[in-house]
This record gives sequence, structure tokens and C-alpha cells, in this order.
Amino acid sequence: MLTLFLIFAVLGLSFNLLIGYSGLFSIAHAAFYGVGAYVAALTARDLGLNFLAATALGMLAAGTLSGMLAIPALRVSGDYLVIASFGFQFIIYSVFNNLEITGAGAGVTRIPRPELFGYVFDSDLSMLALAAVFTALTLVLLWRLTNSPFGRVLRAMRDDEVAIQGLGKNITAAKVIVFVVSGALAAVAGALYAFTFNYIFPDNFTLTESVFIFTLVVVGGAGTLRGSLVGAVVVLLLPEALRFLKVSETMAHRSDSSPTASW
Repeated sequence: MLTLFLIFAVLGLSFNLLIGYSGLFSIAHAAFYGVGAYVAALTARDLGLNFLAATALGMLAAGTLSGMLAIPALRVSGDYLVIASFGFQFIIYSVFNNLEITGAGAGVTRIPRPELFGYVFDSDLSMLALAAVFTALTLVLLWRLTNSPFGRVLRAMRDDEVAIQGLGKNITAAKVIVFVVSGALAAVAGALYAFTFNYIFPDNFTLTESVFIFTLVVVGGAGTLRGSLVGAVVVLLLPEALRFLKVSETMAHRSDSSPTASW
């Protein structure tokens, strides 16, 4: 669960860059998450690439596709961008679900454990450490990016796109770059997921997953890096922690007999 928390923290951070800092709403983030997972898993299993090389290829693939999604974002915004990303999400899901190379509906099995410099991350604790390193690197990268002049352009674009264009800023380039960076970082989370659980299939990367990532960012607070971490705790870890709370038989009986129990 802690490793999964870190994976979703990376997803939240990458999506927050798009929606929280840039004001660009996409519902296709799970698609890039999936592209990173599939490319990393297949290149590691079938081509024998190590973890870093496989993850880099996943980032390249997801970043390229994310840049393609940025093309309609240059012309549309708001609800129209949501619709465009909605269609993109379903296209990628259909590819995962139908291509023979992706295992179609059966998914990808026998994904090897990551290996770096001769060390195999073959335990849950070692995978947790690996995920923690990549989460920290993502956090540092986005902190530097959002506090740079480019980050100020993104926030200005979110608040008033026309005004920032009037100041001579290249909004087209900013949109493409932020889409590419966001998609590539989502691929990092996808690679970590694939190597942690050694099995992926299309239903891991559906529209529901995109909505879950959006919920995570909104609950934690859009436009702040710490919000993605808080959101991951509240949405992912808190429900798991509540499972261990002891509930008295009286309270359980009252809950079962309440009018909302049937829901």
C-alpha cells in the first residue's frame, strides 16, 4: 500500500502540473499512465532492457502521445478539451484491449523485477525504496519547474490566457511542453506500477482511473505540490487505515439498520 501510495503521488503531481498550474483539464491521464506501464513492461520482458532504459522509453512514448493530445488543446479549451481527451482515453484503452502485442484483454504477465547495477529489487521493501526515490525526484523536478519563470507563465496562462499572450509569451509552446512533461511523468508511475506488481491489464488504465487521479488532486488541493501528496493519503491510504478500526456491535447494528444501509 505504501508503494501504491507513492505511485499515485507521482500521478497526482504530474496531473496537478496540468490542471492545477496550467488550467488545462484532461480526462486522459490514465492513458499516459498505461502507456508508460505497457512500454516499460514489454521492453523489459521481451527486449531485456533494464529498469532505467525501459522507463525512459515509456516516458518517451507517453510524452509523444501527450504532445499529440496538446494539438487540439491549442485550438480548444474548457469543455471541448475535456471531450477531446475523453475520446483519446478510450482510443488508448481500445489499443491496450485489442492489440496482440499488449496481450489484449489478458494483459502482460511475467514482468521481471527491476534491476540496476546488478542489484535486483526483488522484495516489497526494495520496491518501496525505489518508488520513494522516484517520487522524491519528481517532487524536486516539479518544485524547480513551478518556481521557475516557466512556472510563472503557466500560472498566468491559467488565470488569464489573453493577458499573457498580450505580453508576448508563447502560449502554444507552453501548452505543448506542459502536456509532454505531465504525460512523461505519468509514465514513470506506470513503469513503477508494472515492475511492482509484475502484471498489468487494460482495466488498470480506464476512464475510472483518470477520474480517480482527478479526485486525488482536487481533494488534496490543485495548484500546490503538497496537495497531491495529501490527496493520495486521503483518497488511498485513509480508507485502508479505517479498515483496522474496531467497530462495536451496537454501532454496526445501527449502521445496518439505517435508511442509507441499502446504498
